Amino acid sequence: MTRFVLRTFTAGIFRLAACAPLYAHADPIEDFYRNKTIDLVIGYTPGGTYDLYARLVGRFLGDFIPGKPRVVVRNMPGGGSRVASGWVYGVGPKDGTVIATADQSLAIEQAMGDKGVAFDVNKFHYIGNPNADNNTLAVMASSGVKTIEDAKQREVPVGATGGSTSSQYPKAMNALIGTKFKIIMGYPGGNDINLAMERGEVMGRGSNAWGAWKSTRPQWLAEKKINVLVQMGLSKAPDLPDTPLMMDLAKNDEDRQVLKLLSAPTTIGRPLFVSPAVPRERVQALREAFGRMITDKGFLDAAAKETFDINPVSGEEMQKIVGEISTAPKIVADRLTQIIGGIEQNLR
Repeated sequence: MTRFVLRTFTAGIFRLAACAPLYAHADPIEDFYRNKTIDLVIGYTPGGTYDLYARLVGRFLGDFIPGKPRVVVRNMPGGGSRVASGWVYGVGPKDGTVIATADQSLAIEQAMGDKGVAFDVNKFHYIGNPNADNNTLAVMASSGVKTIEDAKQREVPVGATGGSTSSQYPKAMNALIGTKFKIIMGYPGGNDINLAMERGEVMGRGSNAWGAWKSTRPQWLAEKKINVLVQMGLSKAPDLPDTPLMMDLAKNDEDRQVLKLLSAPTTIGRPLFVSPAVPRERVQALREAFGRMITDKGFLDAAAKETFDINPVSGEEMQKIVGEISTAPKIVADRLTQIIGGIEQNLR
């Protein structure tokens, strides 16, 4: 009997020893995210490209995060996405259960000393960008405005969300190129501006990604309902070879440097980021999940079905780009500030 008990005890010890490596190698990231919900906060109203790209990511990202958390999309519009950014920075959970997307121009606004940016964009942890894409300024063909030269000859009302690229681009072109864009502020999101264009409230939209026109309004392109006057980026989109780059319209090198700085954030695209306080190991896990997602056939097929271009930028690269833009040469940033102003001026 004693031998039986001893054998049983010994066998139990060996079974525990065999199981020990399983406990020793438990994944703390998987343990944390298991049965959790991640809020994906969008700084704009539904229907625009920030919203649409975020919703696409939200459908897939959870499958690639250890523990497979549920991802729920929440819209938090206001202040050209500053409301959402400020909430993530200072109010929302800081444990990695909140991811946000906000305007790509926030880094430039910080470089200009915009007091409306009540957070440090460099301190966010960037997870990735699904699509680096040139922005465009386009007008309805029915307006009769076909080229940027036409926009120098007559007033052209364009819709804008606030102190974002939708107002910054036309303000800069008015000052440095000589266009006559009349900026109509206060639209809560890009889709609202599209509807205003259809209703005739405005002739055009101050900023929209080229890929967004192709995915959200393909019929407008097919039926030639809009004229793309100018594109913003550091090089031309392959399928817009005849549309000028904004920075190439500058009259001198000093103006070109200003317009180049304003064009640089197109690489930031539709950024995904988390609070500065999120633990580094969870930031890395989210970046790795994003990297696996953007090469996944299911994700790419879904993007293709919705005619979304995918030209990703990693979180690490985005962190570098945001840092470079937000610390741009003061002389260039100051001149840009004088031209386009801060959010307080833009919202008047």
